Amino acid sequence: MAGGGTSIRKYVGALKDSTTVSIAKVNSDYKQLDIAIVKATNHVERPAKEKYIRDIFMHLNSGRARADVAYCIRALARRLSKTRNWAVALKTLIVIHRALREVDPSFRDELISYGRSSGQMLHMSYFKDDSSPDAWDHSAWIRNYALFLEERLESFRVLNYDVELDPLGTRDVDTTGLLAQLPALSQLLFRLISCQPHGSSSYNTIIQHALSMVATESVRIQTAINDGILNLVDKFFDMHRDDAIRALDIYKKALKQAGQLSGFYETCKTIHIGSLPRHSCKPWKIM
Repeated sequence: MAGGGTSIRKYVGALKDSTTVSIAKVNSDYKQLDIAIVKATNHVERPAKEKYIRDIFMHLNSGRARADVAYCIRALARRLSKTRNWAVALKTLIVIHRALREVDPSFRDELISYGRSSGQMLHMSYFKDDSSPDAWDHSAWIRNYALFLEERLESFRVLNYDVELDPLGTRDVDTTGLLAQLPALSQLLFRLISCQPHGSSSYNTIIQHALSMVATESVRIQTAINDGILNLVDKFFDMHRDDAIRALDIYKKALKQAGQLSGFYETCKTIHIGSLPRHSCKPWKIM
């Protein structure tokens, strides 16, 4: 009976995808983009074909009008808001994550703008697919992944640079800047560590694909924190008392998170996600 129910859900999902593609072919002004989004985020429980993701990114390159970028974001947002299927939700988030990493910054800027105006782009705290125990586990991971991506956008607002793309980061920031940026980086790292998978989500190939991107970004985030902490220590004895107290709190939290990140890396290693350098979470000592 359970197997039959799974087969029916897969059939219904495939029917939804084919119906949406058929509608796009007839009614959409952005026919190619709409079809690519549906095919890149379909109900099939395996990673999307690269061809469809590239078709989406073609509409997000620097030569495209902002209206095209805005339309793509609205289409992805609709896909997220309407689905109750874990595969569709996760594959949509992966498209958004990859776009943040791989396409023109206008996508990020438009995504931030859309989030401010709608207040709902990546707010998936209540998302759940309860069609099976595995889907329940996957849903929990997806909620944490969405929170990480949301925090990634929020950290850009505070830092005014993308920690994944800017190698300088916190090296030459003044005390005021460090006291603002390091808590933002700490919160981003907290959301990243929360993406540690549990249960059946540890062995799902689509989740592993997303987790590999998350794990890769941890190295840049932790490097920015390391550089910021060393910069903070250099300035410590010249700080006002209140700033020095805040600096100590930041330092203690960074030490704790370095240990948590080591645990995250151990989990990634156990499920064969990447090869991550141990030195990236090495603790510091005040001399």
